[in-house]
Amino acid sequence: MGDSPGVLAPGPVRIEQLTLDFLAYLELERGLSRNTLHAYQSDLAQLGRFLADRGVSPLAAQHSDLAAFLAELAAGGEGRPPVAAATLQRKAACMRSFYRHLRREGAIEHDPTADLRGPPKTRRLPKVLSREQVSKLLAQPKGSEPLALRDRALLELMYACGLRVSETIGLGLEDVDLEEGMLRARGKGSKERVVPVGRTAVAALEAYRARARPVLVGLRVQRSLFVNHRGGALTRQGLYKIIQGHARGAGLDEQMTPHTLRHTFATHLLAGGCDLRSLQEMLGHADLATTQVYTHLSSDRLKSAYFEAHPRAHMLGRDARASGGGDDQAPVGAAGGGTHA
Repeated sequence: MGDSPGVLAPGPVRIEQLTLDFLAYLELERGLSRNTLHAYQSDLAQLGRFLADRGVSPLAAQHSDLAAFLAELAAGGEGRPPVAAATLQRKAACMRSFYRHLRREGAIEHDPTADLRGPPKTRRLPKVLSREQVSKLLAQPKGSEPLALRDRALLELMYACGLRVSETIGLGLEDVDLEEGMLRARGKGSKERVVPVGRTAVAALEAYRARARPVLVGLRVQRSLFVNHRGGALTRQGLYKIIQGHARGAGLDEQMTPHTLRHTFATHLLAGGCDLRSLQEMLGHADLATTQVYTHLSSDRLKSAYFEAHPRAHMLGRDARASGGGDDQAPVGAAGGGTHA
């Protein structure tokens, strides 16, 4: 492949060299999050190993090489499970962005990803907790010890505001206004948004800031709102352990990921009548289509709204109750029943 039009410089080129320049471009010019940068770095390192095994330079890779890479991941083998469709989509997007960047920089003449497509992305509905399950989870941090107060404030805030993990650990003291009941979250691509904070979460944060955080931080100067037992900034891994520990205590460890509280926040707001545009703004979604996935989880709310608003459906429910019901009466919850989320 030494005569390939894609190679403009002699000698082997390691993908690590190309990756560093690409990641710098993504961070400085496109403002992508650190998590996305880490994922892209991992994807390109994996691609580099695959190409090296085939004896192909990353600058000489053709469409067939990249398609073979995705096909191998999709098939699995040698003790490796097949990669999920969503992950393959991300890897394909990473390669497209990487090779477009190389072409812009003049490192290659032809983009081998021009016709590269990942598998169709399957749409999976996120897991959410019922209101009873949320109450059980939030009741897990017990007592008035500093770590219990911290954990209570942490869980209450994530559920109250629908925060991502990175947004939660990235909060500084100056980002939360307890008097106004508002906080400033920094989302993907360093985009900022302002989110209201409910009374219960405000009370939990006040208790944490007054009676727990000063004990944990001591004399250190620490701007992070949430800290670990040594007073340092709470990490992503630390937050995972906190959530999983309390999920186990509530018997919810099989249903919980750190993102579950965010999904639950969105679903419960929609079920309570929040409009989609407001929810999009609170979640920090750039695209309304991303927010719309939660409408599929709010069928109880839609059913209730139908039977409350439609004159014939409402009458049917009332008449059915008056006559003692029967097989033709309106579904349970049709006549103004509560949402059993």
